[in-house]
Amino acid sequence: MKQIHHQWRVTKYNPDNRDEHGHYAVVEDWTSPSEIGKTFDGNELTLDDYLRMETAYLDAAMAFMEESGIHFVRILGLEEHITEENRATSLYENEFERLVLKEDSLISLDDVRLVMKMVLRDFIWCQLYSEDRLFIHFGTDYYMYIGSHVDCPSSIEWAANHGLFVENKPSPYGVSEEEIIWEIGWNALKDESKIRVGEEGVTGIPLDECRRIFLLSAAHPVTGSFEIPREEKGFFQRFLEHEMDFDTYGYRFWGGN
Repeated sequence: MKQIHHQWRVTKYNPDNRDEHGHYAVVEDWTSPSEIGKTFDGNELTLDDYLRMETAYLDAAMAFMEESGIHFVRILGLEEHITEENRATSLYENEFERLVLKEDSLISLDDVRLVMKMVLRDFIWCQLYSEDRLFIHFGTDYYMYIGSHVDCPSSIEWAANHGLFVENKPSPYGVSEEEIIWEIGWNALKDESKIRVGEEGVTGIPLDECRRIFLLSAAHPVTGSFEIPREEKGFFQRFLEHEMDFDTYGYRFWGGN
């Protein structure tokens, strides 16, 4: 994954309200749609208030994509948190049901807005990526990071005119080719929590072979977490000192920083 030169932090948080360490600590503010109905700085966060801000985030992200000349983005690191309780809330839309979300799938501009909406509403988590041309990362506390292969002055101006603040800040969720590390971790099969009981770094592992095993495209940077199939023990054992035991442990391959 090559370094994308232009990177911004795009949020609803005014930088003037940050302390000397950069923490947003001066004004009390909401950080999640789960806080709808609560009061912040004397004002209740209503559903309409939330949706107005969410729309600004979505529109801003779309503007950056369009100015960057992006027509598709790839899903990386997909995690789904949807429960029946989620489906019963006013924030869950029937339109979400038509999306078929999979790791490494390409999403067109027609659907990417829905995907981002699901991320902002904490129903899923993922990164959006277009090789060395664009990324969109959503962090905790309603932070959004955007990177582009070109400067995007029109998008920056649009965001600023719609209540958002755009700062030249690199994404803490990004990782360059030089920074990626790979590990294999294992958890006891009898432990439903799936907490790691061991891990080992691996080097020299052929990424093209990993892509084949994990059914990833050639464009996928092999970052994230992937379950290692039992039948691929012979391939991965070559890179480990730990003796793999699929009767006792479940194994996952992980790439990141």
